[in-house]
Amino acid sequence: MPMDEIFDHHSPRLASFVLAQGSLTALLEAQSGKPLKVEILHQGYQPLTFAQKSQLGLPPNRLQVAWVRSVKLYGDGSDAWVLAKSIFPLASLTGSLARLKALGTTPIGYVLFKKRRQLPIERHFYRCDNQIGRQTVYDIDGRKILIDELFLAAFEASLDQ
Repeated sequence: MPMDEIFDHHSPRLASFVLAQGSLTALLEAQSGKPLKVEILHQGYQPLTFAQKSQLGLPPNRLQVAWVRSVKLYGDGSDAWVLAKSIFPLASLTGSLARLKALGTTPIGYVLFKKRRQLPIERHFYRCDNQIGRQTVYDIDGRKILIDELFLAAFEASLDQ
């Protein structure tokens, strides 16, 4: 989908968040003026889908399991701003990345961008129910993880206040 179509009928300010290369956590906290609240919807082991394996460059015909964490991120109100899913293939959860399995209610941006402002990425954008999302593959020392973020209507509304 062409980029201009993705942002049709949306706040121009939303694009700066969706297209941001660095820590979304830091940007959201700057917007809300306080730390993000993380509500865990699900976390546990799940088999990767064909599409996820393809995005992560994993063999498509072999069963691959990942640690998956689905959360809602809240800024300054009672409505969630972002629905996020972090997908950590088991082969990536080694060394310093092993701690990603134990994030709990800590925003992932605190860990991913602690030592670096930017990480090598591959990113795709999408629309779902008139909301904009992005799927980002991060390559951290040769280990890939996939993070999917859907920007919810409450976030876009906060940009206009």
